[in-house]
Amino acid sequence: MESYLDERERWEALLRWLRENGLSIVAGAALAALGFGGYRWWLGHIDQRELSAYSLYARMEGAFARGDDTQAFAAAGEIERHYASSPYADQARLASAATFVNDGQLDRAAAELRLVMLRPHDPILGLIARLRLARVQIAQHQAQAALATLNGVNPGAFAPRYDVVRGDAYYALGNRSAALAQYRLAQATDPGGETDANLLKLQISELAANQSGPPPATQTAAPAAR
Repeated sequence: MESYLDERERWEALLRWLRENGLSIVAGAALAALGFGGYRWWLGHIDQRELSAYSLYARMEGAFARGDDTQAFAAAGEIERHYASSPYADQARLASAATFVNDGQLDRAAAELRLVMLRPHDPILGLIARLRLARVQIAQHQAQAALATLNGVNPGAFAPRYDVVRGDAYYALGNRSAALAQYRLAQATDPGGETDANLLKLQISELAANQSGPPPATQTAAPAAR
């Protein structure tokens, strides 16, 4: 609301100036008024599109929750066709990818996640897609590709999760010392509980005790679930 009031006040100040400077610029005042009206119409248009996109997304979520994948994917398709520039399109792809993972369709999941990662409408969703894609790649026995996916980006608050998945990738490659280092880094930099602290502690304990022993549990068992 504050930004809207600031904009309105700027338009009102302009109109006052136009009135004070006489009839010679009445036409300019009219154009300014029309411009403000158009601006408000455009804001309402955007709000309506957001509401429609959200409605479709809620329908998709409800269908997935009921196990009605046909209706869910149909709603996701509508979002992509009509609201492709909305963050809801990214969220629909993330939800679709999770369903593909649960169905064992990892290639399709990776394709959806890669689209969000490369062209996110919201930077946070892009980071989430990148993290989930790395998990899928590890499940596909593409740990080196997973490391490439995780590198070269600042994960911000997601750094502990990135460290955990990076550790899982190193472990899958047989580099237990690098995996242990990544797990420890995740533990040291995770005051907010981004990771599963108990599972992370178990991973570190088992690797530290016997780096040549049986594999520890990993946090990538459900690649696209989080």
